[in-house]
Amino acid sequence: MATSPPPFSRYERMIAWRYLRARRAEGGVSVMTWISLIGITLAVMALIATMSVRSGFRAEFVDTILGANAHIAVYGSFYNQETGETSRLLPEADAMATRIAELPGVTRAAPLIRGQVISTHDGRTSGAEVYGLSAQDLLSLPGIANDETGRGQLERFGDGVAIGSGISRELGLQVGEQIRLISPDGVKTPFGTSPRVKTYEVVYIFSLGRYDIDRTRIYMPFAEAQDYFNRDGGADEIEVMVSNPENIDVWRGSVLEAAGPSTFLWTWEDSASAFLRALEIEDNVMFIIMAILVLIAAMNIVSGLIMLVKNKGRDIGILRTIGLTEGAVLRVFFLCGAATGILGTVFGVILGCLFAIYIDQIFSFVNWVGGGGVWDPSIRGIYEVPARLELGNVLSAVFLSLGLSFCVTYFPARRAARMNPVEALRYE
Repeated sequence: MATSPPPFSRYERMIAWRYLRARRAEGGVSVMTWISLIGITLAVMALIATMSVRSGFRAEFVDTILGANAHIAVYGSFYNQETGETSRLLPEADAMATRIAELPGVTRAAPLIRGQVISTHDGRTSGAEVYGLSAQDLLSLPGIANDETGRGQLERFGDGVAIGSGISRELGLQVGEQIRLISPDGVKTPFGTSPRVKTYEVVYIFSLGRYDIDRTRIYMPFAEAQDYFNRDGGADEIEVMVSNPENIDVWRGSVLEAAGPSTFLWTWEDSASAFLRALEIEDNVMFIIMAILVLIAAMNIVSGLIMLVKNKGRDIGILRTIGLTEGAVLRVFFLCGAATGILGTVFGVILGCLFAIYIDQIFSFVNWVGGGGVWDPSIRGIYEVPARLELGNVLSAVFLSLGLSFCVTYFPARRAARMNPVEALRYE
């Protein structure tokens, strides 16, 4: 007893391959096939490149925050001092930091002094934010204590201050030179509070890679910062680092309990929540927009396949007459359209991945062609275009492209399968 061949058998693939190789008389079909192939390739490439850059921006933003800022900041509540002034200083900052550092998963807990100053050098002036830390705590910041990007001797931190590379450029400062800091919250006199002015040696210049931090931040020894900002006997906050900051909610309860009463927490997600939500919304919107581009490119397959079905009407009638079923004819033309979608997706994935991998070289070339200034770090906050190639983004692009290609291919293939062979051969 004869059995019917399985779906997508060899003869179906052979017929589909012959139809894809359009002859000169069918040049229109060949042109539409190439347009469909190029369109899907470019759409998939653009989708992967866009998602890679968006992932790179988010990773760059998060890494910058986690590399130079506290994952969790512990603050004290307002209280009245013996002098009658209101303060939120943490009087037992060292003991509090020790208790928090003993918690599982906490990698660092350090008292911190913060204050705004005006920095000057050689007639130049710039605003800055001073962070008062101990030398040991400063060395534990990988984004700051970096031998490849930093200049100077961080071991001499107790003898001066460490400044960002942006401040160095703004004021024309080099390692070993003097920087003058002016704080409006200075010495208290019977006539009021007078600004405090002190000069420090620049012992280290760091470059974190984030323009707004390199341009504004100065690190000062903790004891000196206490004296400079009138924070004797306490700290403004406790900055806490954890092993997995992406899952920061796990440590909220334990850190708050170890910190004690009259304290509250502020995490890196709290400070960047609006920006992270904006990135997430933008990611979704960009994916939808690029998906529409993929759909438009996939619709070209429909045009080419409809033209192919019209040109092959006589062939369809003959194939049906010699015994091909509707399902076989449908699969033949489905293979014609699906092959274009598959090849376009493969080429698009290759080009998209290459774009993400070599994005620095590509933008360097674009910057050279544009005469420089194409990427301004003072506006965008980072020094180069980041791109992060993730498997999930690539698979999303692949499934989207193949899914749309297969869906739009089905309908003209179904029309070919339902063509009446008698009508197809009537005028032949």
